[in-house]
Amino acid sequence: MTISVLPSELACPLPWPDPARPLLAARRLALRRGARELCREFDLEVHAGQCVAILGRNGAGKTTLLHALAGLHDVGKGAAALDVRGEICFGDRSCADWPPVQAARFRGLLPQRQPMPFAASVQETVLVGRHPHLGRWGWESAADVSIASAALDCVGLQGFASRDLRALSGGEQQRVALAMLLAQTPRLFLLDEPLNHLDLHHQIAVLELFRALAACGRGVVMALHDLALAARYADIIIMLDGEGGVELGTSGDVLTARSLSRAFGHPLRRIEVDGQAVFLPE
Repeated sequence: MTISVLPSELACPLPWPDPARPLLAARRLALRRGARELCREFDLEVHAGQCVAILGRNGAGKTTLLHALAGLHDVGKGAAALDVRGEICFGDRSCADWPPVQAARFRGLLPQRQPMPFAASVQETVLVGRHPHLGRWGWESAADVSIASAALDCVGLQGFASRDLRALSGGEQQRVALAMLLAQTPRLFLLDEPLNHLDLHHQIAVLELFRALAACGRGVVMALHDLALAARYADIIIMLDGEGGVELGTSGDVLTARSLSRAFGHPLRRIEVDGQAVFLPE
């Protein structure tokens, strides 16, 4: 699984019309759930070609922030209600103003957990990603099947199309979920722990794949746990400290031993190996 050139089926059909306009913008965004402050006000812009990593300890609010950036604010009551302040825009419009189908064509979300409610083949599962591009009663065309096949090729699952999804390993199921997202062909990718269940080889291959997608005009925002991989592949870091604090900037600015030790509640050291940052617990 090594991507050197993206297949034409997955390349952006048109360049972003205004390079100065971000794909995603958050202005004075703040999140609170009940009495708990998840993140204080901050501003974010994600431009075509950029990769952003969201970091923080378990429960810091990475998934909640990612869903908010997708415009998917869960509906809760009482202490479970999520209070979203500020504005989130896709392109030049508030995400609330996008019709659902257009929003689904523009941004795609990889959830942290992949439901499998019934038996399905790998190809049938990946073709779910094409639904935003079909008419109300439309069926997948040969072009849709070609896009799904290209997506499977990109995640190294050639020859898996007829396999039963439930018979796959956890890592293979995660790559099928990634292929389904690729088949959606969104402009903006929002990934919640995309490296779940993957071995090191496939972790690197997936991150290289999304860097290649960014290079062809996509934007990528991903919640990660591996600090070294975030430093290597992300242009911008958003670090949540679990108490409402947010640090945003380049990896060199944000991923310091002092900031990481505070955010993760354990002393860490940062060292450089062949120009790459490595983080070790004290």
